[in-house]
Amino acid sequence: MNCRVCGSELSDGTLFCGNCGSSVTAARVRPPAVADARPSDTSIVERLPKPAVAGRFLGAADAPQEDEAPVLVEDIESAPPAEPSTVTYTLSFSTGPSVEVSGGGLIGRRPITQPGEQVDQLITVDDPARSVSKTHLEFGIEAGELWICDRYSGNGTVAHPLGGVARLCEAGRRYRVTRGTRVEIGDQWFDVS
Repeated sequence: MNCRVCGSELSDGTLFCGNCGSSVTAARVRPPAVADARPSDTSIVERLPKPAVAGRFLGAADAPQEDEAPVLVEDIESAPPAEPSTVTYTLSFSTGPSVEVSGGGLIGRRPITQPGEQVDQLITVDDPARSVSKTHLEFGIEAGELWICDRYSGNGTVAHPLGGVARLCEAGRRYRVTRGTRVEIGDQWFDVS
């Protein structure tokens, strides 16, 4: 008689395999299933590196044609260091509240900073349908202009500049937004003024 698990030869009357310790009535064990490599909903991801390129949303007349690549205005790394900003912007949310911002921050259902990351504001968006990610986007003010950066959200970020063409924001890239722009985050939105 042989062990059903490891195949070792067993003597009559043996209850357990002397090689692997399995019961003589045990069946061959299936190999373990491959673990899901995707992060869970509460995974902490590493802090995003500072994006190398910033783009300004263009007006309708300046919009690229279908066969042209989007026009990016400046390279953040070549820009001089930013002075502390005294410019403020107001973000008016579809859920009702308006928030005045004058520095950097995060927006989401339950925004949290990454280890070592510091922000001036955490703005919570009430979204029972959960179309807005926990930490949906990052914002800041540089050289007096507001920028936004999608933080790899589930439903993405779309900016509609006043009189311009709507643009889906590429995750991890900073985009400058002007006053009058509407920014969609999931099923919610906010206006910049």
